[in-house]
Amino acid sequence: MKYQHNFNPTISDEDVFKEIVKEKESIGYYNLVKQDTSAFKDYAKNVKQTNIVVIGIGGSTLGTYAIYKFLKHSKDLSKKLYFLETTDPIDITSKIEAIDLDDTLFIVISKSGTTIETISIFKYINSLVTCNKNNTVVITENDSKLNTYAQANDIERFEIPKNVGGRFSVFSAVGLLPLAMVGIDIDELLNGATDIHNSFFNKENTYEMILNKARFFVEYKNSFNINVVFSYSSRLDGFNKWYIQLWGESLGKIDINSTRQGLTPIGIIGPIDQHSFLQLIVEGRRDKTVTVIKVDDFDSNLKIPHVELEGLSELDYLDDIEFSSLINKQADATIESINNLNDIPCDVITIDSVSERSIASLMYEYELLTSVCAKFMYIDAYNQPGVEAGKIILKKKLEAKV
Repeated sequence: MKYQHNFNPTISDEDVFKEIVKEKESIGYYNLVKQDTSAFKDYAKNVKQTNIVVIGIGGSTLGTYAIYKFLKHSKDLSKKLYFLETTDPIDITSKIEAIDLDDTLFIVISKSGTTIETISIFKYINSLVTCNKNNTVVITENDSKLNTYAQANDIERFEIPKNVGGRFSVFSAVGLLPLAMVGIDIDELLNGATDIHNSFFNKENTYEMILNKARFFVEYKNSFNINVVFSYSSRLDGFNKWYIQLWGESLGKIDINSTRQGLTPIGIIGPIDQHSFLQLIVEGRRDKTVTVIKVDDFDSNLKIPHVELEGLSELDYLDDIEFSSLINKQADATIESINNLNDIPCDVITIDSVSERSIASLMYEYELLTSVCAKFMYIDAYNQPGVEAGKIILKKKLEAKV
């Protein structure tokens, strides 16, 4: 990846790096890059079903969807991957209508094993088709109630390590197993994550980029509290959704001084949002940073054809331009227009290709960036106490049936 930026933070980072190195001993996501993937690949190669349906929500689906969305149109994938992740009855019905349930393998994912949305959907699926060891696999913690259920029914189980949080779990069984099933090269995914891991911990290019960026975000959090990721490819829509959870749920916390902290994530897609959100960036309040993500090689040579349209001859300069070139020029124009203002912090990430390695590099980089920001903010990136109250209230309401 290539980077360019127009900000220059100036505070020391050695203590933060030491904290990350220490944290690496207890927080599991850092070391997922080193795992043996043979169990996932061995299981995947024996799957006979054409459809793979992931039942889960949040960290159990968003990372997997981000990778699948980015790659699926450039890969000759052997199976189709679907996600049942909301209790919206219309969404559930419409998705199930499009799937042959008798030719489907269901992957039930819940770290705790008691996620209400996941178990609710799994109950509904069980009313339509018999879920058993022949068409179901479970991914959960090894001592969860879902694990106990799977064990009692002789259903294959894969573990989510206790020290790997859900939103940091994409490079665990949560993401690797379903992606291996549909034909994505999970070893190349880990190779991409390893590239970033090594570059950071060996204090190479990634180290400098992440520390600079994190320091700027935290140092100027009161001025630029909103962090916009402007992805110039519809393939990155899934990444944007994953980033929003990762950033919001990890950094919206109360720090050691009982001060409320948080950076607000926004994910938008270019060029669509050039015609909506860009106006707010350019002429709105100066409370936003912008990260533009470009794709260098779209793996497509689709061109604008030479078609004469009466009254529109002044736009004939568009003829024979590849759409990939057009979208990248649109990105460049946006970047230049923002930089010309000299008061909006903007950096650029350029992904070299549509590949497993590139999307995994981007995602692992953002995991590291999140962890480093949390260290600067003196917060715990890996818990989410702010959502527990709502879960308790929901459970009481459902038990009381009110």
